[in-house]
Amino acid sequence: MAVPLIVGIGGTTRPGSTSERAMQVTLAHVRTLGCETLAFGAGQLPQALYVPGHGDGSAQALDLLAGLRRASGVVLATPAYHGGISGLIKNVLDYVEELRDDARPYLSERAVGCIVCADGPQAMGTALTSLRSTVHALRGWPTPYGAAVHAASDPFGVRSGVPDPAAQRACQVVAEEVCFFARRMAVCAAD
Repeated sequence: MAVPLIVGIGGTTRPGSTSERAMQVTLAHVRTLGCETLAFGAGQLPQALYVPGHGDGSAQALDLLAGLRRASGVVLATPAYHGGISGLIKNVLDYVEELRDDARPYLSERAVGCIVCADGPQAMGTALTSLRSTVHALRGWPTPYGAAVHAASDPFGVRSGVPDPAAQRACQVVAEEVCFFARRMAVCAAD
């Protein structure tokens, strides 16, 4: 049985953003669980607005779509802007339209772990709901647990050098659920 590939997508246009770090922490735990990972963060995400049926042909868009086609699971990490997901992450999800005619259209047969980072709880809740709804509309399976990371608390120890155990654990739970589902899907496919 092939080792599941979990694709991480997250961040902002700023390298090292809280949401990109959340994706990286999650993927690090994915690797300890025996899965392979592929990460798309700042500079690796297509930034040109998606044009339906055309994509943009950029290396970033082509690499992202190739990774998603191979993915057994996905981790999405976004900042919450004004109670919703970032335009960058929404644009990336719009590119998933290019997978519509694949054998596994859109995000079918893939668990998708959702992570939202924000300074306030209200923004986290509404953005997480929005992200999960978009994943569901793309035929993905949002994991039961979605992580809400309080960005203002220095969750990954960037300033203090001491990561917040609750933020670390939230990312680990997302990793565990995505890997669990990916492995179960692989067993089903082998039967």
